[in-house]
Amino acid sequence: RNIITMGAEEAAASAPAKKEKKKPTNLVIPPKKPKLSKAERRALQEAQRAAKAEGGGVGKSKPKKGGADSGAASGKGAASNNKKALSGAEDKRSTAEGSVNGGGAENSGSSASENKKDDKTVSLFSHLPQPKHPTDQHLSSISSTIDNNLHPAVPTLGHLYQTRSLLGGNARCRAMLQTFALLLQSYTPPPDTRDFRVDVDHSLLKPAFQYWTTQCRPHSVSMGNAFSFLKLAVANLERDLEWNEARDILLESLEAYVTERIEYAGKAISRHAGSKIQDKGDVILVFGRSEVINRLLLDAALTDGKTFRVIVVDSRPLLEGRDTLEILSRAGIPCTYVLLNALSYLMMREVTKVFLGASALMSNGSVLSRVGTACVALLANSNHIPVLVGCETYKICNRVQLESITGNELGDAEEVAFTDCARVGPSNRWGEEKKKDGSVLSDWKSNPNLKLLNLMYDLTPSSAVTGIVTEVGILPPSSVAVLLREMNPDSAFKGTD
Repeated sequence: RNIITMGAEEAAASAPAKKEKKKPTNLVIPPKKPKLSKAERRALQEAQRAAKAEGGGVGKSKPKKGGADSGAASGKGAASNNKKALSGAEDKRSTAEGSVNGGGAENSGSSASENKKDDKTVSLFSHLPQPKHPTDQHLSSISSTIDNNLHPAVPTLGHLYQTRSLLGGNARCRAMLQTFALLLQSYTPPPDTRDFRVDVDHSLLKPAFQYWTTQCRPHSVSMGNAFSFLKLAVANLERDLEWNEARDILLESLEAYVTERIEYAGKAISRHAGSKIQDKGDVILVFGRSEVINRLLLDAALTDGKTFRVIVVDSRPLLEGRDTLEILSRAGIPCTYVLLNALSYLMMREVTKVFLGASALMSNGSVLSRVGTACVALLANSNHIPVLVGCETYKICNRVQLESITGNELGDAEEVAFTDCARVGPSNRWGEEKKKDGSVLSDWKSNPNLKLLNLMYDLTPSSAVTGIVTEVGILPPSSVAVLLREMNPDSAFKGTD
């Protein structure tokens, strides 16, 4: 054994010594992170988030390659941040221990309660965009949009959308197309443009439509279909056309769209639906306000000379049925005005037919309309009363919707709190406060347990609809998909061989 150990020592002495690795001078070894408790880790995360929010966030700035000094500086900064975070964690841990002993985390509890108090959104509809409340800064927004190369007519129309002064799918779509016609008349492409079609689409049409949709109010299905029609009309123009000639073509297309898809469609719907009204004795129920329904009732009474009575059902907060009542009563049509809560008694007693308007028609036959329409249709269906929905074909949507939660629009909750129902026009709800002192809802925002919901639309299932009256005739809801394929806007610009 002594011989073996002596040989091993001689071999180790004769072997060349290993070179020791030299550590670079610019290498910074971060200190080992201490083990933290759950409360300390949470405090560290909150400190890092606060540092990011201040602008000098942890992990946002990356050190440049090839810079030893920058690497050292970043290492020192990280170490200092870790030390601050650890000190903050220790402080929060001590305050937490104090709260267990009876001190209480008053600051965190008060901030959480304030956030909960300020959040007045119903959780089931929190995914929907919040309504834009009109303020006195409208004139300043107009001046800012003019600086952003937007025509003054764009924010002016947007203000009408935002204040609900312009209601109804036809009225909103007609005003949008008229504004686009005004924009085209006052627009000239830049001289160095290669393709005026791209310039018109990206510089004129899209900014205006995005402003209305994002800054004012979500667009309706009728507005979306009309905008797609206009974009398709621009894309189908010849590239070599002069701008004046192309502008005339676009203006003619807009005028033809309004005339054929809105005006003539309303006349055709009036003729088809009017044939279902008897000469004498009918009691027709309508809900809210619909341009096409008012037209067919006026044509049936004044042009065809039919005698019938109309029951106008209305609901808060818009009270659009008052406008319908004024139009029909001025024409000499006998009317009865009731609110939605009295509907069941009237439906069982005297109603013979129900005519309803529509904001959109889904491809599965369901009808999207003003909130309360589904109640009227379902109650009429349960009493075996025919329900006819008047809807132009340009309001057909290619999507399927089964409920009113996924796709809807939120109105201002202040309209629900406006309890005296003393509005004269749609624009009078803004500005002057007419709430009575001592009202239950006058100070609803200060009540943490109270939330108000103002939905604009609801969805009527196809099973509750007897027939859909369009300009092509009265169709069952199951034929909407076929009608959607036939009324494809691409076919309007396909040339014939």
